Order: sequence, then structure tokens, then C-alpha cells
Amino acid sequence: MSGTGFGELPEGWVCVPLGEICEVQTGGPAVPRTRQVRDGVPLVRPADLRDQRISAHAGLVHVDPGTALGLSKYRLVADDILVTRTGTVGRAALVTAEESGWLYNTHLLRLRPHDAAQAPYLLACLSHHRASDWLERRAAGTTGMRSITMRTLSDLPVPIPPLDQQRAIGAALKAVDEKIRAHAEIVRATEELRDTLADLLLSGRLSSGA
Repeated sequence: MSGTGFGELPEGWVCVPLGEICEVQTGGPAVPRTRQVRDGVPLVRPADLRDQRISAHAGLVHVDPGTALGLSKYRLVADDILVTRTGTVGRAALVTAEESGWLYNTHLLRLRPHDAAQAPYLLACLSHHRASDWLERRAAGTTGMRSITMRTLSDLPVPIPPLDQQRAIGAALKAVDEKIRAHAEIVRATEELRDTLADLLLSGRLSSGA
């Protein structure tokens, strides 16, 4: 396949369009604020995708259960992959069992691999700069308002090794990603501790010699 950017592939590898190995689903509902609630079914937005995962932070938007009943087409299951359709196009995140049953909004596209075992490998491919560069070159719109279509994502060329190699590659990169997230969490917690300490020191509630 020409123009893939991957060069010559090793023996036993093939390059196929993403849409041949995944079901690609268009963006989910644009739920107005009037239909959003404090507790209900979480609705994933692009801002909730962080470090190849869905960040279950306090800012998650929720949809009332009654509205969610009519949106079963946009329910997520474990090993789905979400990809940003607008803005910074091509950012990807893997859905885990914890997010199964959640919804995703209109600014995201959902991939459902025909073989769920391929999900970690495909996430690695989508997170690689070659994939993001390929999608960015084909995105439409102006700076800050870029977008890709379901067809564009389906056409993305993906190098596919034998399944055992896919699993090994996916596992190796997943281990590194988990270390990165763990270090990021340490940094975040340390920054919060620093802010608390600064508040105490600068208000005189704690002596610097304590």
C-alpha cells in the first residue's frame, strides 16, 4: 500500500486499512446541558482522553438514565478504542471494563476491533506519530477546528504483524505507558502537596521551621 509511511514491512506482516479489521462508528450524541445530570451514565468527551486512557476525573459529564436508554448504539464495551474526531484529531484511548456501558459524544469516533485481542496493538499504532501525522494531513477545516470523517479513519493504513507479535508489541508498550501514568500521578500528587504547603506557609498557619 503506497503512502503508508511505514516503508518495507518485515516478512509475514501486511498493511491493511483500519476499516478492514475494525467496525468504525460515527460520533455519539451531542447531549445538551439541559439533559446532563450530576449522576447517571458518564458521557466521554475528547477532554476525557488522557495518556491513552479515559480519565475518570470529577469533571465527567453524565446523562440521565432515561435519555441513555435511547442511546444504546453509542454504548462502549471493553477493548473499544475512542479516537478524537475534531480539534487535535487522532488522539486515541482504550476503553477498559471500568468504562463499559458508558457513552461517547459527537466529537469522538469509536473503533471496535473484530478481534478484541488486537486492541492493545491497534492502540499503539494509533498513538504513533505516523498515524497522527497521516490523519492530520487529511483533516479538513481551519486551525483549531480540524476534523476527520469516519471514512478517513477507516482508510488509515495499519501494519499488521502475526497475532503473537501483535500481543507482544501491545504488552511491551502497555507496560511502558503504565509506568508513564504512574510517574505522572506521582508528579500530580506532589504538585498538590506543594500547593497545600504553600497555602499553609503563606498564611502563617505553619512555620517554615516546623
